[in-house]
Amino acid sequence: MCGIVGIVGKRPVNQFLYDALLVLQHRGQDAAGIVTSDGEKLHMRKDNGLTRDVFRTRHMIQLRGHMGVGHVRYPTAGASSSAEAQPFYVNSPYGIVLAHNGNLTNADELKREVFVDDLRHINTESDSEILLNVFAHELQLQNKLRIDEQDIFRAVEGVHRRCRGGYAAVAMIPGFGIFGFRDPHGIRPIVYGKRETDAGTEYMIASESVALDTLGFKLIADVAPGECVLVDANGELHTRQCAPQPVLSPCIFEFVYFARPDSIIDNISVHKARSRMGKKLAAKIKRVWPDHDIDVVIPVPDTSRTAALQLANQLGVPYAEGFIKNRYIGRTFIMPGQTIRKKSVRQKLNAIDLEFRKKNVLLVDDSIVRGTTSQQIIQMARDAGARRVYFASAAPPVRYPNVYGIDMPAASELIAHNRTERQIERALGTDKLIFQDLQDLINAVQKKGKSLVDRFDTSVFDAVYVTGDVTPDYLSSLEQTRNDSAKQQRSRHNETVLEMHNNA
Repeated sequence: MCGIVGIVGKRPVNQFLYDALLVLQHRGQDAAGIVTSDGEKLHMRKDNGLTRDVFRTRHMIQLRGHMGVGHVRYPTAGASSSAEAQPFYVNSPYGIVLAHNGNLTNADELKREVFVDDLRHINTESDSEILLNVFAHELQLQNKLRIDEQDIFRAVEGVHRRCRGGYAAVAMIPGFGIFGFRDPHGIRPIVYGKRETDAGTEYMIASESVALDTLGFKLIADVAPGECVLVDANGELHTRQCAPQPVLSPCIFEFVYFARPDSIIDNISVHKARSRMGKKLAAKIKRVWPDHDIDVVIPVPDTSRTAALQLANQLGVPYAEGFIKNRYIGRTFIMPGQTIRKKSVRQKLNAIDLEFRKKNVLLVDDSIVRGTTSQQIIQMARDAGARRVYFASAAPPVRYPNVYGIDMPAASELIAHNRTERQIERALGTDKLIFQDLQDLINAVQKKGKSLVDRFDTSVFDAVYVTGDVTPDYLSSLEQTRNDSAKQQRSRHNETVLEMHNNA
């Protein structure tokens, strides 16, 4: 999962891009990058680390220009590597910079095509570089010295014909403009907006609407599935549908966990969706456990707070904040290795004993993925003196890998895979475990009459992949290449290469 942003302004955009990346930092903490365009010249800074650590004053001064793109990354397809920090750049044709959020399901096939047919070299393991080169080749087919917006749209049409999977991207051509596009299923989010200044109208394209809000941009719309939105260097907006049969199928996990609660995705308030998740979960508890003995509802910070508060209100049970979070520790789910995840939980959370002592506690979390964090939190509640510890998930059991850009590809590492709910309950060490039903989750997110969503990608819960091209062989390949053991091996290799480079 990554965060992307692009701005066409009437004044220097370096600070605006930096501020937007800070707001989108929750989408990736592995690497950050910004590229700006000063006329025909590009300026780049990218590296591993948080946004605040990657960019210093000396870097910001060098990022000159009135348009640019930015990216925050977490390593979907492998362990941390600065070589895969984005945005990526290719010099032909015209010079193109691209930042990408998502995952291509036919990346291996495309990589061969790009080399054999397009005569292009891919230098990293990132499918974002493949996406960039596919687009570059399609644009080069226009065979023009000077391009216009129609050439960009035709190139995006070519991308949609060749690329499968989930992708939202923002790209820039120096001296020409910035454009964003979204796969024909709209799996990953991307929005655009504008703000009026004394100098004229400025435009932003970003992963989430919260980035627009905080910088004073007014949301215009989500980029539709298959659509391309282009803002030229003169500040003129152009849009076109570039896919023949788009079907809006956003990833429902964005609403469960990834997106900020103050974002609006596909006309759905993330905050309101999570509030409705809490109501649905409370209704299930009343239905399957009417004689519950819950004394207090305590959320697992931060994503589950909204759902937990509504659940407590619906049950008529006190709500309490029982965990204090160290905000200088990253989100454990998106850390690259299981060893790091295990170590970070105790550093990240600390229990307030008074809220647990001699009480029957219902802990509420947004979801349970690998289960490592949940196990430790349940034990923390017991250590704090809870009489009984119950656990509720605002999402159904995550049983299957995600293939569209979320780092949960190895099925064997999912605690719910090939386990019944009772077996998961025992594995977690909780006295009672309650999961949201899938249809209730869908109904909670897709409020009737307001959502334009045709269907959701719910593949992590039901193994129904909306692109229709995910085979058992593909999943098996992911299992072998993207489990934690493989990531750690690649990480050790990267560290060895870096050490050799530093000693050379």
